[in-house]
Amino acid sequence: MKLSIDSISKKFDQNSILENASFTFEKGKIYGLLGRNGAGKTTFFNCVARNLKLDGGKIQLVENGEPRNYDNTEIGFTQTHPQLPIFMTAYEFVRFYMDIHKDQIKISRTPQEWLSLVGISQKDQHRLLKDFSHGMQNKVQILLSLVVQPPVLLLDEPLTSFDPVAALEFKNLIREAKKDSIIIFSTHVLQLAQDLCDEVVLLHHKHFQTIPAEKLHDADFEQEIVVLLSED
Repeated sequence: MKLSIDSISKKFDQNSILENASFTFEKGKIYGLLGRNGAGKTTFFNCVARNLKLDGGKIQLVENGEPRNYDNTEIGFTQTHPQLPIFMTAYEFVRFYMDIHKDQIKISRTPQEWLSLVGISQKDQHRLLKDFSHGMQNKVQILLSLVVQPPVLLLDEPLTSFDPVAALEFKNLIREAKKDSIIIFSTHVLQLAQDLCDEVVLLHHKHFQTIPAEKLHDADFEQEIVVLLSED
């Protein structure tokens, strides 16, 4: 399965964010999407998730060589700021989410097992989400997409609010999910991209630019990315 980005354009008023941009993302890989502030990473994610309408081009899933349109339920989009029903407990919400997506779940774990897996204690599982810290709310939000494992998983600045133990737990879950999903995450943390990604893609000057996989672990990788993103 592939996610085909075909000559897409998006602008707000007269400000062009994406301009005839094309790329193909494949299942089985974790992609790191890098770019400067305002480059359009979140805009791109919202276009893929059908939250924004394209001004030109098309985005399709490709299966067995055949492109097709998709429903937004096939896209898991975890945003920077958690959006959760704060009147529910973590356990109640994960159980409810699993119930309504039961036909999509590929891994057999209970809500308690999922929450424990990412370091949320049994005591905290039964606290209201409104009483969770931002980091804990973010854990629950990212966990939901990993429970369902949609065809495409978009992670906007994940793991930035996590402690080292929680970050490692989620890295392992993301690696586990890539066999069934196309995973793209945006980040400003180059070390995270090096550690987790199979491929890095730059969003710069309204277009996508791939970085050869063999360069990911070069000693001067960080400097190379800075130079590329600094080009006019």
